[in-house]
Amino acid sequence: MWTDVLDLNEFYSTTLGQMTVRLLRSRLREVWPNVRGETMLGLGYAAPFLRPFMDEAARVMAFMPAQQGVTRWPREGNNHTALVDEMDLPLPDRSVDRVLLVHAIECTEQVRPMLREIWRVMADGGRLITVAPTRAGLWSQIDRSPFYQGHPYSAGQVASLLRANMFAPLRQTRALYMPPTHSRLALRMAPTVERFGRRWLGRFAGVNVIEAGKQLYAGIAERHTPALAVVRPKLRIASQRDTHAARNTHNKDGEAPAS
Repeated sequence: MWTDVLDLNEFYSTTLGQMTVRLLRSRLREVWPNVRGETMLGLGYAAPFLRPFMDEAARVMAFMPAQQGVTRWPREGNNHTALVDEMDLPLPDRSVDRVLLVHAIECTEQVRPMLREIWRVMADGGRLITVAPTRAGLWSQIDRSPFYQGHPYSAGQVASLLRANMFAPLRQTRALYMPPTHSRLALRMAPTVERFGRRWLGRFAGVNVIEAGKQLYAGIAERHTPALAVVRPKLRIASQRDTHAARNTHNKDGEAPAS
């Protein structure tokens, strides 16, 4: 179930939402420190997390699914967003170098067709980052969180899903260890809690951040099964000698030979 774009806008305009963006941007920058000259696509509600890449990448696009809704982004300058069908992206094959999924795989009911469509538009050697809520974290369990809607995933489930759709997981990290609270004290401590959580709390993070690469088809050697030998029974042709011996046998038994 997709979260309405107005609800997402409202959350990310709050102090908690701005802190969420700051923490996730930091983690994304660790994974992608350099995207100079590349084409980037954000799918779902990825616009707030794409801003640090705008001055570096050659082109940045933010696609928002029709069931979620769309909003203009950024507020200044040219619009970079578009309303799309996530299973039929309006892009040619192999036209995107980097894809960022936020508020996407946990919301769509057609996750496999969506990933296959991303595979189609991604250039050979391209990279994908999937941000997905975790099962053990508070962000998928508290309704004030934007990650409350949809289906949470464990890191292993995300990796298996990517492999099944021709992506090779390359790197995994986690983010959002602080609880989704509007407490001023908690928000001031958020960076400290994040550092502590990365070291000690492990799987109790709010989201998994998994990078994957586009996996191309590998050549498969064709196996040739040797043809089975057909065993034919050997036919014996009776000779006159055999016929004569058979008649003598019948005569010894007291039976008349066949005429």
